[in-house]
Amino acid sequence: MRIESKLYDKLKENNVRCNVCQRRCTIPDGSAGFCMTRENRSGTLYSTIYGGVSSLSINPIEKKPVYHFYPGSQWLSAGSVGCNFRCPGCQNWSISQWKGGPMYTQYISPERLVLEAEAAGCKGISWTFNEPTLWLEYTLDAAKLAKAHGLYTNYVTNGFITEEAFDMIAPFLDVYRVDIKGFSDETYHKVAGVKGFEGILRNAKRAKDYGMHVEIVTNIILGLNDDIAELKGLASWIKEKLGPDTPWHVTGFHPHHELVHLEPTPLATLERAWSLGAEEGLHYVYLGNVPGHEKENTFCHSCGRLLIERDIFDIIRNDIKAGRCPECRVPIPGRFEV
Repeated sequence: MRIESKLYDKLKENNVRCNVCQRRCTIPDGSAGFCMTRENRSGTLYSTIYGGVSSLSINPIEKKPVYHFYPGSQWLSAGSVGCNFRCPGCQNWSISQWKGGPMYTQYISPERLVLEAEAAGCKGISWTFNEPTLWLEYTLDAAKLAKAHGLYTNYVTNGFITEEAFDMIAPFLDVYRVDIKGFSDETYHKVAGVKGFEGILRNAKRAKDYGMHVEIVTNIILGLNDDIAELKGLASWIKEKLGPDTPWHVTGFHPHHELVHLEPTPLATLERAWSLGAEEGLHYVYLGNVPGHEKENTFCHSCGRLLIERDIFDIIRNDIKAGRCPECRVPIPGRFEV
């Protein structure tokens, strides 16, 4: 379904400037932007993916991954096509790096999306699989409706959204799970094909200021974003700007797409990154894509007691009581069932 974009500038000679993501593409008449999901027709910019769902499933929130927002809850997860990044190792590259032609999507209205979440007993709706920023008009309508029905909402995002688009969707988002892929312009150019990452950091901070629950993921790829100084700098930034209770997921890379020649991230590299986060004062650093590792689990930041034991995406035990550690009674940051 095609609808007019909510954020763009009309320029001379029927050109337009898209203001949804930080690329701010200038798009000539008859052309599409970098993501291929925004199209200029005679000086009017349209979203071509409104309601176009390529992937729909019910997943535990741990799969996002989000560990401190109603652990074990089920979420209706929806994705479309397109992305404003070009990550060479993207696991969802077949939909995220769509380059035009048949979309192979089905139309699901915001009303139907919410009804399906309710019928399945989901805690909320998550927009994931591809970059939800590009789906702004649809996710905005669906998020407003979800909130009216008592559902929670979640963006799984690369954070490359503009401030004006962020301000539009932010009042209707509960969880902001953002990838921070590196801590330098050079690294972001290598792993995502963009220049400049400061806007991504600002948006993470603004999400916190809006009152959203924020969790960070860094997928570590050997030779691309595994620099110790950068990882240490990122951990320090998270503590200073987002707070020491902000969960940081350090996840292992499995070769995909253009990086199938690389080896998976060694466990020693991930454990070193975990140690850096702990040394910088972060209370909740997790390892991801390492099934069975104890650092998948949640331990009290005060007394060290095991609180939540996980097996990949399953909760084996959850001893948090009324949001507190049962041992030392300290409040555990996040949201938990009473």
